[in-house]
Amino acid sequence: MNANKIIAVVGATGAQGGGLVRAIQADPGSGYRARAITRDPGSDKARALAALGAEVAAADLDDQASLERALDGAHAAYFVTFYWDHLSPERELAQARNLAQAAKAAGTAHVVWSTLEDTRRWVPLDDDRMPTLMGRYKVPHFDAKGEANHVFTGLGVPTTFLLTSFYWDNFINFGMGPRRGVDGKLAITLPMGRRKLPGIAAEDIGHCAFGVFKQGERAIGKTVGIAGEHLTGAQMAAEFGRALGQEVRYHAVSPEAYRRFGFPGADDLANMFQFKHDFEDYYCGVRTTEIARALYPGLQTFRSWLAANRHRLGVEAGQSQG
Repeated sequence: MNANKIIAVVGATGAQGGGLVRAIQADPGSGYRARAITRDPGSDKARALAALGAEVAAADLDDQASLERALDGAHAAYFVTFYWDHLSPERELAQARNLAQAAKAAGTAHVVWSTLEDTRRWVPLDDDRMPTLMGRYKVPHFDAKGEANHVFTGLGVPTTFLLTSFYWDNFINFGMGPRRGVDGKLAITLPMGRRKLPGIAAEDIGHCAFGVFKQGERAIGKTVGIAGEHLTGAQMAAEFGRALGQEVRYHAVSPEAYRRFGFPGADDLANMFQFKHDFEDYYCGVRTTEIARALYPGLQTFRSWLAANRHRLGVEAGQSQG
């Protein structure tokens, strides 16, 4: 019988959860084993996790009873919600409440909740520095997660609050990577001015979360912020250029211009970048590379992440510069 403690990982086929399952399964001497929780245990990604030795269980974030069943017998749990699946902060908050209530009912000893700031603490709804969205949010995909923090504390769930950073994988999966303009030159476009943007490889979030679980009770009640590096847009463009072997420019646009790009969620992301820009000292200050590297010594830099992923950027590379 396997006596290792179970860490139940919600969203196990996603970026953060998948990284955590792989980190757990790659460390058989840790005393932990993974239970990968997903809506579709028969998916290719779920089967790949099962092939690593992870237990796979089905649950739906909109169904608290299914979550309680999936958490049964687990010592700890990792919780993450995916706003971009539905673009509804109300639904995300309801899902977080289901998770917290399921953990309370299951008696889960340690929860790591992947969260973000409720930006309305810094930019109230009547503050016209950025538009209010959906009637009651500034950055919907941040605010709902931050609001949900109170659900976990209010229920007395033993929780560590993990503040994540911008996924460098967004340059691949979100279409934010270098694009060729009418002049034939590559460029990245962000409304960050000259301010630094904390970023991290999505896979490393899971590894850092595993480091938090290894701390056990010492981590409960704490807020832990992680980043792989803090880089300006110009610095990221230079690294792209180095990896791709050709010039990559940085276009610093205003939040107003970014909102006008018109893709689903453009106004949300524009407000998000504006929050990170306007409150750079706070935002970078709570997301330290030192803490992240202590949790996961193998933490990637942007340069090392690019070296491993440049073939996924959809850009023809020239001769690598060093």
